[in-house]
Parts: sequence; C-alpha cells; structure tokens
Amino acid sequence: MSKKLELLVPAGNLLKLQTGVAFGADAVYLGVPDFSLRARANDFNLKTLAAGIKYAHDHGLRAYVTLNIFAKEEHLERLPEFIKKLRPLNPDALIISDPGIIFLVKKEWPEAFIHLSTQANCTNSAAAKFWQELGLSRIILAREVSLSEIKAISQAAPGLELEYFVHGAMCMAYSGRCFLSQQLTGRSANLGDCAQPCRWQYQLKPLGHETEFEVLQESEGSYFLNSQDLCLIEQLPELIAAGVTSFKIEGRAKSVYYEAVVSGVYAQALKYCQAALPLAELKEKLKNLKKELVEKLTHRGYTSGFLLGERAGQTIERTRLDCDWEFCGQALAPAPEYFVPKTKLGQFVAYFRVHNTWLANDQVEIVRPLYKVLQPKIRNFYDALSGEPLIEVHGGGGSRSIAVILEEPIPEFSVARRFLKTRTEKK
Repeated sequence: MSKKLELLVPAGNLLKLQTGVAFGADAVYLGVPDFSLRARANDFNLKTLAAGIKYAHDHGLRAYVTLNIFAKEEHLERLPEFIKKLRPLNPDALIISDPGIIFLVKKEWPEAFIHLSTQANCTNSAAAKFWQELGLSRIILAREVSLSEIKAISQAAPGLELEYFVHGAMCMAYSGRCFLSQQLTGRSANLGDCAQPCRWQYQLKPLGHETEFEVLQESEGSYFLNSQDLCLIEQLPELIAAGVTSFKIEGRAKSVYYEAVVSGVYAQALKYCQAALPLAELKEKLKNLKKELVEKLTHRGYTSGFLLGERAGQTIERTRLDCDWEFCGQALAPAPEYFVPKTKLGQFVAYFRVHNTWLANDQVEIVRPLYKVLQPKIRNFYDALSGEPLIEVHGGGGSRSIAVILEEPIPEFSVARRFLKTRTEKK
C-alpha cells in the first residue's frame, strides 16, 4: 500500500472522542457550535476543544477542527479572534466550506492546513485543482461523486489528499445544502442547526379542506424525504484503488455506542484492506463485518449513495429498521470511591455507566477495543457506590454506575449491548 490510510471519526463531545480513539480511529473531527455544522448535540468550547486535541495528539491521532458553516457577516466579525485562540491549540487541519472563511484563515494563520468541506460540493477534477492551487491540502469530496469520478479527480490532481464519507446519515439536499429546516422551524441547516425535517412524518390535506389524510407506507407512517443511511464498507477496496486515503464516518450527534461500533468495524475493515489478502477472502471478511452494522445498530436501511452512479443514488424505501440489540452501558475506569466486590481466582471487576435498561441474566455482548466481542453471563450487579446487589438497572440519563464480575478484563470505553427478548422492553 503506497499511501497510509486514515479512519476519520466524529467527536460530538470528549467522551465520544475518547471512544473513537479507543476503537481504532486514526483521526477525529470536532468543532465549537458557533462555526461548526453541529450547533446542537455539540459539547465543545475552547477549553474542551483544547482537551480533545491534546487527547488525540497524546494518543498519536490527528485532530481536525470544523469551521464549515456558510458564514454571514456576524460570523466574520467573530472569526479572527477565534482563529487567534484556536491557533495555539495546534489542530492538524481546519475543515472549511466558505471561501470567505478560507480567506480570513489564510490571513490570520498562513501556514494552517485547510481541508475543503464536503459542503463546498467539489464534484470534478477542475474544481479540485482550483482548490489545490489555492493551497488546500485535502478535498472532502461531495457525496454525489461516483467511483469513476473519484478516480479521475485523483489522477488529475496528484499530491492532493482525497477524503470521502463512507458511513452515516445522508441528507436529502444536494451536499447537505437544505432550506427545509430554516423554512419550517427557523433553524438553519447551513449554520449547523438543522431540525431534520426530512426525518419527520407528513400528512396530506386536500386543498380548501381541513381534513388530513395519512398516506400509509409502513407501520411507522409515511416519510417522503427520509433517506437511507450510507454504508460503503464493502466498497472500501474500490475506494482505495480510486485514490481515497481518508475514510470519514458521519455522526457527531450519535451515541457513544454508535461511535464504538462503527469506528471499531471500519478500523478492522481497513486493516483487512491493507493486509494483502486474496480478493475473495477480503470480500468475505468485509461482508461479515457489515453484518455487525446491519444487525447490531439501529439504522434506516443502508445505501451505497451515489458511489456507483446517479441511478443508484439515495433511496427512501424504509424509515427506521428495528434492531434486536440495545446499548445498555459503557465501561468506566475504576475510581477510588467505587465498591469492590469479592472475586475468585480468574475473575475481574468491571464498572459500567448504565444506558437504558439492563436486566440480570440478559443475553449480553461486550464490545472491546480492536472489536473483540465478549459474551459473558452476568447474574447480578452491584451499585458502584453503595455496593447494593441489583438484578435490574436503568439508565436514568446515564448517571447510574454499576460493578459486575467477569471472566476477562474490560478496558475503559468498551460498550455493552443486550439482546431484546421482547420489543415491549424498549423505551
């Protein structure tokens, strides 16, 4: 493999960043709400941004900061001061879509590495060369670009790094440039505040009448605009051959469980892609890894997006597929105040922050970094602080912590999921 490949994962907060690091990422992307296309579900400010970048660097990863809004005058007024404060934090690159922001960054921080955001919808080799000549080091290609077009761009702009989204939610607007949210709620998607109206359920109302009719599509109702999720794990070898070197996961607003599973699966997939395996064996391994994404995560059905051509495109055949597994906890580092239950030889104590319901004797899988899955039998839990024996625990906002006894040690940031015997258990 002539070029080093990079798995780039989202970081909506410090815990998600740490989880992505533990599960095999090579780089993380993060940003503050003011200048990032994640104004909500984003816990970073300058102080925590500094902590996140330092954590990534301390673990040998790169950290890219998003400045990818389409800026208005009010943003330009605040931007120079923010850049001055950001510069000492030493991010590895800035992700930008707006030419005005690029101009101001180059003025305030000439040596900064700049990656062109997918929002700038670079779809051809002439555009790629234009941005390359302006000094940008990487293009995050538009999601509408096909495999053959990626290859043409790579050949036309040697030395330019190419990044491509390989997994996550898809927007029904071109390169994410959507006005629905602004029109219906006053929250602008282009300023990072999308209300996701494409995920809403809609009804028909006859012109001039108040009666509303529901157009049935599935048991959940009708979702005219709700795209399937992107999943390109089986196309990784083709993307590598076409010239992509950075493989991006969408999901700064998703859970730590999503972060762990998707990061872990794609990290393993890229290892297989670089292991010089026979093609048939590689394809079989990628197919098996995809089963994890299909069976162990909630998703809207998967699509290959536009990678295989415009006719493939995005589809809206399904809305949300039920998953037989539910995230129930994430492993914590031991703390001095935690209760330590008695163990026998060969047993280990692990601590978890509880998410959702977790019942004793549930069929459970614990996913550890390097995507090693343990299937323990857990008879009971202990409250991590009081030591009270428990047979059932609930998340309560993720504040409840428990101790369990296992046959193998569990690293911090591992995630636990339980098999749902009945769907009535789901909240």
